[in-house]
Amino acid sequence: MREIQCETITKTVKELFIKANTVLPDEIASLLEKAEKSESKPIAKSILGKLCENRKTAEKTGIPICQDTGMAFVFAEIGQEVHITGGLFEDAVNAGVAAAYTEGYLRKSVVTPLSRMNTGDNTPAIIYTKLVSGDRIKLITVPKGFGSENMSKIKMMNPTCSEDDIICFICDTVREAGGRSCPPLVIGVGIGGGFDYVAFLAKKALARGGESSDPKLAELEGKIKKAVNATGVGVQGLGGNVTALKVAVETYPTHIASLPVAVNISCHVTRHAQAVI
Repeated sequence: MREIQCETITKTVKELFIKANTVLPDEIASLLEKAEKSESKPIAKSILGKLCENRKTAEKTGIPICQDTGMAFVFAEIGQEVHITGGLFEDAVNAGVAAAYTEGYLRKSVVTPLSRMNTGDNTPAIIYTKLVSGDRIKLITVPKGFGSENMSKIKMMNPTCSEDDIICFICDTVREAGGRSCPPLVIGVGIGGGFDYVAFLAKKALARGGESSDPKLAELEGKIKKAVNATGVGVQGLGGNVTALKVAVETYPTHIASLPVAVNISCHVTRHAQAVI
């Protein structure tokens, strides 16, 4: 049994959220630069160039990439041989979020849902935990902006629906969002599970680097991306051949009577950072 102090978790969470808000993942940065080179519409190409410049400036200065520094999502894989000492895991994570958003001068955007009163430190975080083997804790922090989050959708599709039907639903979601989702987009797609779990899958997909390790899902990701880019929505909804930078799909077995599909929309500022304690 390995002991891990709550203060270590808090420190790690704080550092990860500050990093995620100022340094775009290498994969997304590379996709953004490729998009600028491949875009044929002058206005869209110009905007993509400014987004690339903004990304570099944020990393150089430590100023957030976007003014919406997001709501804090945390994916935690906790080894069963870990003994957390000095408090509760959830409290340690929220203390790290509060420290990041207060000491890191990140915008605090979390409010109570009905009274709309700001909580003051961007807590509570939304925390997903999974018990795994080993004596380590893996943390993935995702500061998710809600301009794009608001454009996300879930559909409980008929089990007879085809792959093409799923792709049409995703494209319709992107078209309806238009410029409000701040394209170019990263699109997380969940397929399967139940009403609640499919949304989790879509969110989890956003934090995954690279294409799916499953060849069939990787092929589907490519098909969806091609179809989304063919919509012509374009950068900031102004038209062009680049609407999606990346599509990531996660699946889970589901009931014979349903085919849940969730589309979690994210703008190019799809931030995430991770560490293992």
